[in-house]
Amino acid sequence: MNMENMGHPEIYPLVLTTKTQEIFNCRVDEDFTDEQPYKLIRKEDIFADFHKRAAVSDFYPFKKIIQEYPGDELLLVYDKDFKYGLNFYLIGTEEGKENYLNPPAVSEEQEEQKDLKERVPEDILIYKPPISKPWVSLGSEKEIEEESVKESTQQITYMISRKRSAFGAPIQFSDHNASSVKDAYIECTAYPDKNFTLKQLEKDIGMQAVPHVKDTSTQTRWTYPKNAAMQYYPREFLEKEKETLGQSKPFTDFLNNASISVEIALQQNEIMNTFTDDWKCLAEEEGTFGDKTDTHLKEFQSFTDLHNHMETMITCVSWHPDIYGLIAVSVAVRLSFEDRVYFSSKLLLQPSLILFWSFSDPIHPQLMLESPDDIFCFKFCPTNPNIIAGGCINGQIIMWDITAHADRIENIKTGGSRSKKPILKPMFLLEPDSNKEVMYIRHCAVSSIESGHKKVITDIHWLPDTFEINRMGSVFENRSELCCQLVTCSADCTICFWDIRPQKTLTPQPAEKKKEETIEIPFDIPTTFLHLDLTWKPLFKIKLSKGETSLDHCPTKISLCEDHLLYKLQDKLLAQNKVIKAEEENPYQNLESGLANILKPIEDFCTKFFVGTEEGEVIYTDWKLERDPETGRLMTKKPVNLCTVHDGAVHTVQRSPFYKDIILTIGGWNMAIWKEGVMTGPLVQSSCAPKRYTSGHWSLTRPSVFYIGREDGYIDIWDLLEKTHEPTQSQNICITMITSIKPWAFSTKQQFIAVADYYGTLHILEIPWTLRHPSANEASSVSHYFEREVKHLEYVEQRKKIREQDKKEMELETEKIKSKTYQKSKEQLEAELQMDYESYLELEKTVLLNLGLIKMTDKMSFTDVE
Repeated sequence: MNMENMGHPEIYPLVLTTKTQEIFNCRVDEDFTDEQPYKLIRKEDIFADFHKRAAVSDFYPFKKIIQEYPGDELLLVYDKDFKYGLNFYLIGTEEGKENYLNPPAVSEEQEEQKDLKERVPEDILIYKPPISKPWVSLGSEKEIEEESVKESTQQITYMISRKRSAFGAPIQFSDHNASSVKDAYIECTAYPDKNFTLKQLEKDIGMQAVPHVKDTSTQTRWTYPKNAAMQYYPREFLEKEKETLGQSKPFTDFLNNASISVEIALQQNEIMNTFTDDWKCLAEEEGTFGDKTDTHLKEFQSFTDLHNHMETMITCVSWHPDIYGLIAVSVAVRLSFEDRVYFSSKLLLQPSLILFWSFSDPIHPQLMLESPDDIFCFKFCPTNPNIIAGGCINGQIIMWDITAHADRIENIKTGGSRSKKPILKPMFLLEPDSNKEVMYIRHCAVSSIESGHKKVITDIHWLPDTFEINRMGSVFENRSELCCQLVTCSADCTICFWDIRPQKTLTPQPAEKKKEETIEIPFDIPTTFLHLDLTWKPLFKIKLSKGETSLDHCPTKISLCEDHLLYKLQDKLLAQNKVIKAEEENPYQNLESGLANILKPIEDFCTKFFVGTEEGEVIYTDWKLERDPETGRLMTKKPVNLCTVHDGAVHTVQRSPFYKDIILTIGGWNMAIWKEGVMTGPLVQSSCAPKRYTSGHWSLTRPSVFYIGREDGYIDIWDLLEKTHEPTQSQNICITMITSIKPWAFSTKQQFIAVADYYGTLHILEIPWTLRHPSANEASSVSHYFEREVKHLEYVEQRKKIREQDKKEMELETEKIKSKTYQKSKEQLEAELQMDYESYLELEKTVLLNLGLIKMTDKMSFTDVE
């Protein structure tokens, strides 16, 4: 508080502590009262307090004022109402002390004004004329000086003079070399000056995108605008000219020829409306929600395992075939092979899981399937989604049966009076209190580690329920209509076929031995595949040999002729009915009856399939085995076709859901589209992408659309109807590598695509209307495009053959010419040499004559001289 502004510069507020009040006998309510709120204190006592307590003394801040005080006693006043901000104040002048102790007498007029103020209510404002006061500086003039513009550099003044006689004189300029004259020029090179370098923090920029405009003109040279008008009239024939033209034969022939075309055109105008806007007819009217112009994927939900402390990545994604909003993902630890060996003891304590996520709970998984090691691929059984098969990093196959826990994730009820079809709803929507604890489900069967794969299983597929195969690879009918066989590929260069049914035993084991080998099974493990646990062996294996060498191809992905990777909307109700039937009868509890029946072989069945390898090769081979004529052993057939297209490992080999003979392969930095039966090469092959491709998938509703994930977190969306050489659009999804892409079509109005990344986050995106709704005749248009590409490949192959034949003919002609030169006789060679020698003599004679060394009279020949 500034006392000068209040008009009392002689007053100095201060705080006296209890200790100070006891030293100077100025205690509140004892020494100071309402009748006498002041006390005189001697300067000597204050100086003694300075000497004793130094800076701790409460009077120390006013030491200079006390020393300069002319009197011997200072007046200390108790400020009960804190008028000046503190509990005490010190009067620093003799005049102020006298005014306080002996206040001046108050006149009668001032007393009347004081009484009037007390009578006047507070609401009434009394005008007080302003009183001029001296200006007090508060520091504003410094701010004004800082903001004002001042010259920082000293001005330099130049004076240029010239003789008066030189004014108006003619000037002559001439050129000369600046380098030849000393100090003729000075080079001032630019350099950055840190003193004048300005860092731009913010910049306002306005931008507007406009189409490219180009001004052109034809037949006229534009000079300047000018108002002009013109009028014309048609040229008319005279009567004689009309008669002559009507009788001419060319005119009659022209009318006879043109009349037919004119009649056809008039008939077409009568049949169809020529003024119809064809572009408007191409648009389709359909009542759907959402903006049809939006082409970007929209974030719907994301899932992250917050309870796992290990750094994990998502290796495989699969939607539940029947339940809406339920998706399963397999996670693996982000470690290299060397780190896995080093941390093997810690990894054994951490279970490897498959997590079931639901749209209703993005934090807690609904189920957790345990496995002995990290899962890199898994699939739901097409005939019973409660059966799940997965491939481990150690080469084992794991089987789960979640039938006992199906009530936790689904509830089967019948609909109303209009529809009696079963409706599957998640259990968490009906009973949310029962799903608070996460269920850990153990596997019910593990394959034999000695007889199976030796390395990580990279792909797994269920064989369809329409057929089954035997140990020779022959195809038979499947009367049980259950998916009982699997096919897997691994990095150990093998492809294995498995059967989940018990194998026939040739020699029955005694009952006593069976009792000894009986092991008690925990109550939480189902006995569905007990006969496979630790004894499950593949039905047969095939290896893709490289031919001349002893090495084999390393498969990463496979695609069979009939794959159950996709579930169409029209088949969903049938799949649900099949699930209900399977649950009622429990067909997987009794699988022995399927082997006893004599099955009928299926003829004309395509046993060939596509394989993608680690070296970027795409192989078309057969799974049927053949016997070696020399040894009689079963061996794999040689690949039908092999093409090296990709510059990296192939991680996607998938058939189109609309064309059974169209296959999409993605690997390295490019993608390719193949047609089964065309052995010359891919129909479409893209150029190298800016980043490496990591995953891909066909669209489920549009034949021309497919999605490709990249290592930088972007998704390339390809539409073959718009562009075939580059993606139509690219969209950023995450900041790390995309490991898996899996779309799912719940209905025609709602489709999702699941995108998994390297950091273990699952992104659920909603597909816009333009990417899920096919245009009119899109399937036929894409089919025609593939047919044209096939014809183009055939034409290129024909041209290659023609060019090779032309090349051979040219080589034969050159060889014939060379052979003719070497086939000349000895006499012909001597005659040619004699002719060359005579021409040389003639030339020499001509040169000598021109030089004047011989005369024309010398008619003797050089041959005579010799």
